[in-house]
Amino acid sequence: MFPVNCYVLSDETGEAVVIDPGCFYPEEKEALKTYLSTNGLTLKHVLNTHLHLDHIFGNPYLFQVYGLRPEGGQQDEFWLKQASAMARSYGFLYEEEQPALGKYVCDGDVITFGHTKLQAIHVPGHSPGSMVYYCEEDSCLFCGDVLFYGSIGRADLKGGNFDELREGICSRLFVLPPDTKVYPGHGPATSIGYEKQNNPFFR
Repeated sequence: MFPVNCYVLSDETGEAVVIDPGCFYPEEKEALKTYLSTNGLTLKHVLNTHLHLDHIFGNPYLFQVYGLRPEGGQQDEFWLKQASAMARSYGFLYEEEQPALGKYVCDGDVITFGHTKLQAIHVPGHSPGSMVYYCEEDSCLFCGDVLFYGSIGRADLKGGNFDELREGICSRLFVLPPDTKVYPGHGPATSIGYEKQNNPFFR
């Protein structure tokens, strides 16, 4: 439905997390399930960077199959009840009931699976509850729609704030090592150093 980057992270223990399951069509859901089973992965967390519709399409499916409720920022929880209305605003029907968040992710929380740790960094502005998941050991982060290659997230949806988004990127993300790999919710990967030097929103 929407081109969204869904990430599956795992380590040598076989434990895994899914970040932003944007799988809408049955074949996309089956592909995710097949990937997990083929690689012998045990899913421990379903993490949402934020709760806009395109990032949560797969939450009901993963709850049904694995019994895992999604985890995300409490400030975005209102979007779950507005999923159908948001779909209509884009011209299609979506009536699937979204599972409630099983756990609120707060700034500074550490999510663990296997031997891996992800630190939650709250960067509002695209949505009020936007979370970035940062793995210091592997020098990478998963930022949803906060920061893109050469761009930043839109701030015109409910709860968005352009100045807050830009300030949060500067104060929370651009302080990380420049070689930190950035995996966004849409489009290609980039790095903190590249965006600090080249992103037109920060010149």
